[in-house]
Amino acid sequence: MDTSIDIVKLLLPEVLVDYFKLTKHEVKQGELHFYFTELNHVPQEFKDVKLTSKGFFAEATVQDFPIRGKNVYLHIIRRRWLNESSKKVITRDWQLVAKGTRITSEFAAFLKDISQ
Repeated sequence: MDTSIDIVKLLLPEVLVDYFKLTKHEVKQGELHFYFTELNHVPQEFKDVKLTSKGFFAEATVQDFPIRGKNVYLHIIRRRWLNESSKKVITRDWQLVAKGTRITSEFAAFLKDISQ
């Protein structure tokens, strides 16, 4: 059992734990930094399409709500896939995910911002 993941689930939106891997966490100059990389799970809306993982977008850093008086920064790396038949790049539609999960409206707005 990974207790650090259990703690992260309590402190951060579930979508981060469900769709991203916590790759690192650290305290720097009194700030909490969490690093996440999107898992290679094909988006539900493309489950019947042949997709190939084609790398990642540049890291996005977002300030989240403070925890115990410390600033919290989320470092998020999103994945992209290539649709083998159309040759178009596909990314997860975070608005779809927000509809089917119990994430906060603030985090859904954040995901919308980084999707642009």
